Amino acid sequence: MTELAEEVLKLVIAMLVGGIIGAERELRDKSAGFRTILLITVGSTLFTIFSLGIGVETNPTRIAANIVTGIGFLGAGAILREGHRVTGLTTAATIWLAAALGMGIGAGKFALVGIATGLTLVVLWVFPSLENWLDRTRETVTYEIALPAQSPRRKTLQETLESHGIRIYHHREIKTGDTVVITLRTTGRMENHRRLLETLLQDPEIIEVKY
Repeated sequence: MTELAEEVLKLVIAMLVGGIIGAERELRDKSAGFRTILLITVGSTLFTIFSLGIGVETNPTRIAANIVTGIGFLGAGAILREGHRVTGLTTAATIWLAAALGMGIGAGKFALVGIATGLTLVVLWVFPSLENWLDRTRETVTYEIALPAQSPRRKTLQETLESHGIRIYHHREIKTGDTVVITLRTTGRMENHRRLLETLLQDPEIIEVKY
């Protein structure tokens, strides 16, 4: 096989690998979808080919190192903060991994890339079910509860949460006029949070609940 044919083969494999992973991201409607992941994989492959080609006169690892740096900036753009939650970390990690697969293809590590692609698909397809189960087992929720400043309910609020199987790991109270706003950061099972919310909403002493 000529050098050009081998390099073309690498680009075709990069398109296949990037397309498979990108299709999974597209089906889940992620910000980095089919074309994005595919282009990242092909681009990383091409940069690696160039790096090895011009490495006769220069250090062949310099371009590869800059791929990692550049992909870091691209992945950071996929990470968003929404209130107390951070989203896009899995998408950013997938971008980073797609670049690594492209570099492996460019270096001719086809078997290792094939194994890594298979493991990646297992993580993206199978592990979400496990992650959802873990989320249902232990969910972190922040409550903001407004009470009259003189309400005796302030002293029994913690007992109410504990009786519903909710653990408090941060407690803050702010008084404004005749109202006290209690902020509670908690962990517990999702069904326990739902039952607690119903209890709080039915409590006549509570002015407002933010969940």
